[in-house]
Amino acid sequence: MDSTTQKWFYFSLLSVVWGSSFILIKKALLGLTPLQLGGVRIVFASGLLFLIGYKSLREIGRGDWKWILIAGFLSSFFPPFLFALAQTEIDSGVTSIFNSLAPLMTTMVGAALFGILITRQQLVGVLVGLLGTVALIVAGAEFNPDQNYWYAIFILLSALGYAVNINIIKKRLAHLSPLAVTTGSFGVVVLPALLLVVYSGFFNQVWESGPMQEALLYLLLLAFFGTALANVFFNKLIHMSSPVFAASVTYTIPLVAVLWGLWDGEKINVYQLLGGGIVLLGVYLVNRRKMAR
Repeated sequence: MDSTTQKWFYFSLLSVVWGSSFILIKKALLGLTPLQLGGVRIVFASGLLFLIGYKSLREIGRGDWKWILIAGFLSSFFPPFLFALAQTEIDSGVTSIFNSLAPLMTTMVGAALFGILITRQQLVGVLVGLLGTVALIVAGAEFNPDQNYWYAIFILLSALGYAVNINIIKKRLAHLSPLAVTTGSFGVVVLPALLLVVYSGFFNQVWESGPMQEALLYLLLLAFFGTALANVFFNKLIHMSSPVFAASVTYTIPLVAVLWGLWDGEKINVYQLLGGGIVLLGVYLVNRRKMAR
C-alpha cells in the first residue's frame, strides 16, 4: 500500500470510528456521570495501550517528556471529560459538528505558537468558521430550548487542545513512533484519571447498578476503539501527512455522527445544517491548498 493510499485509509477509518464515538458517549451517559465516563475511558484505554505499547516508551528521551506531558493532558485527559459534559446538554450529532472546528484551531495555534504563516484565504476561512459556529449555537438554542448550548464551549476547548497536540506532535515529536507518543500521552494522565474514578464512587456503585453495567459495555467499545486504537492511527496520520490534513478528518466525522444521531431519534433543523455547512466551508478555505500534503 503506497503512502497516499495509507493516508486515505487511516483518514476513512478514523472518520467511521470517531464518528461513532459520539453515540457511544450518549449511550454510556445513560448509566454513568461525565466524571465517571471520562475517567474510566482513560483508564481502560491506557490499559490497552500499555499492553501493546509499553516497549515503545524506550523511544522517548528525557527532553521529549515535557512535550508528551503537555500533549497528553491537552488531548488525552481533558477532552474525554469535556465531551461527556457537553453531551449532557447537546445532542451527539450537533456536538460532532462543533468538533469540526479542530482544523481551524490547528491553523490558528500553528500561526500563534509555532511560527506557521497564515494566508489571507486561511484567515477568511477562520472567520467564516467562527461565523458558522455562532449560527449553529443560535439556531440550536432556538430549535432546542431545553438544551443549554453554552455547553458548546467544552467542545471548543477540546478542539483547541487537539490543535495544540497536533502541532506539538508534528513539530516536536515527529521523531517518535505514533505508538510511543500515544502510550506516553496516556501514561502521564492515567494516574490522575484513576484518582478521579475512585473519587466518583464508580467502584462502589457499578456492582449494584444494572444501568451502569450496561453503560460500561458502550464505554469499553469507546475506550478501546474510539480512544486507544484511534489515537494511534491518528498520530500515524499526523506523521505521514500535514497537521491540517490530519485535523481534516473532522470533515467527515459529523456525517457519521449525525446519521447515528438521526437513527437514535435526534432532530436537526435546516438552520443547524446551514450553520454546520458554514463551519465546514471555513475549514475548506483554510485547508484547500494543504489537503494533499
